[in-house]
Amino acid sequence: MENNMNTDLSQALNLPPVNQVGFVVKNLEQALALYEPLFGSFQQMDATDMEWDYRGRPEKSSLKIAFGNSGDVEIELIEWVCGETPHKEFLEAGREGMHHLRFIVDDLEDKVKEAAAFGYQEIWYKRFGEGLAASYLEREGDPLIIEFFENKLS
Repeated sequence: MENNMNTDLSQALNLPPVNQVGFVVKNLEQALALYEPLFGSFQQMDATDMEWDYRGRPEKSSLKIAFGNSGDVEIELIEWVCGETPHKEFLEAGREGMHHLRFIVDDLEDKVKEAAAFGYQEIWYKRFGEGLAASYLEREGDPLIIEFFENKLS
């Protein structure tokens, strides 16, 4: 690794504290039974037939999602349903559990460019509208995905 990759990423990218921890689960209902006693109640939603930019191409996917909280940190549980996504890759690699950390950023596209200097590549992206976008980034040799989330609407 180059020296710039060993720099304190949080400081170099001027990242705020982690806002969300995302978990990929095989079965959302089973995961809720395990995690509601730990985190309290979750709100559920179906993200069906959403189109994302996945590894440079448009891809439609569906996910089942539940959101809870641990203090100021949101806990997200994600069950993959269909389509090509980083969540499907995670499960196909035989993994289940912590998948990504989310950071709130002011300008998603600028922060993605900054992170590229540290070896991060954008693998999943969606602009929902003006001021609202999400991006997953990965880097070689690191199983943890980071998510940048721009939300100027709240």
